[in-house]
Amino acid sequence: MTLGKLLPDKFTLSLVCTVVVASLIPCRGSAATLFNGLTDAAIALLFFLHGAKLSREAIVSGATNWKLHAAVFGSTFVLFPVLGLVLHPVLGKFVQPWLYVGILFLCTLPSTVQSSIAFTSMANGNVPAAVCSASASSLLGIFLTPALVSMIVTSHSGGGGSAFRTVGDITLQLFVPFVAGQLLRPKIGDWVDTHKQLLRIVDQGSIILIVYVAFSEAVVEGIWHKLSATSFVGIVFVDAVLLAAALLLTTYGSKWLGFSDEDRTTIIFCGSKKSMASGIPLAKIIFGTHAGLIVLPVMLFHQIQLMTCSVLAQRWASRTPRNPIQNIGKTPAASISK
Repeated sequence: MTLGKLLPDKFTLSLVCTVVVASLIPCRGSAATLFNGLTDAAIALLFFLHGAKLSREAIVSGATNWKLHAAVFGSTFVLFPVLGLVLHPVLGKFVQPWLYVGILFLCTLPSTVQSSIAFTSMANGNVPAAVCSASASSLLGIFLTPALVSMIVTSHSGGGGSAFRTVGDITLQLFVPFVAGQLLRPKIGDWVDTHKQLLRIVDQGSIILIVYVAFSEAVVEGIWHKLSATSFVGIVFVDAVLLAAALLLTTYGSKWLGFSDEDRTTIIFCGSKKSMASGIPLAKIIFGTHAGLIVLPVMLFHQIQLMTCSVLAQRWASRTPRNPIQNIGKTPAASISK
């Protein structure tokens, strides 16, 4: 294990720089209106690309293992929210109430796609099943995350917007572009597959723009007057506890349920992760001007899960020989940052 594996990746560093720029030069007034329009377009583009990149063949090849997918979805959309609520009396002491809303939002997010597949491949897990589970989780999250937010986050914080308005916004800004990308994949799929690096730049650039606008609004609202160094450390601690609990429960739960080693690896990596790529656009739509405060726990969790899962994947990779068939779904290491 090298020191480089424990350091933030380039994308995370870009997000940190974006937060710094937003803190020093936040967009205001007419500029904020313009950037909000650009953000809406960026969110639509982001999910159009998600749809265009998603291979139906890869999903079908791993779709038959329904018990594994049920375990992953159960961990992602049931276990995490339950952990967030049950541990609140203990973990809530380490962060302010408004920050714990961000923790609960984190618990409702879908799994990552690229990094879940990459780590599963590195650790010699069931890659086709990982592709299916992670991709389906991302799609389900478009609807399940707002529903879970309405159930546990809104009730916890004592407020929130109209659930119907949120569903309408989600449908227009996320689901419609996603479906459009999927429908156009037969025509643009080859181009998408051969320009992954370019699309990755567009993908990450969209997220950076969304983060800039969200944190600009948060800075105007006075986020740095509300957030102390102690609160920052508290978020890191709470995120680490949630990840550790999820890893332990998926590790021993999948063993107790009798899954094979390959399937257990898939459940652990797909069921313990949360998607920043989906979380930031969802936060912008659901929480509006408060999104900057909400996504901070998500951004920190992203880096913690990358460092932790990188260590685990390499350790498990050295334990078992690689099955050549698993190389079919192998994701380049560069995409792990997603």
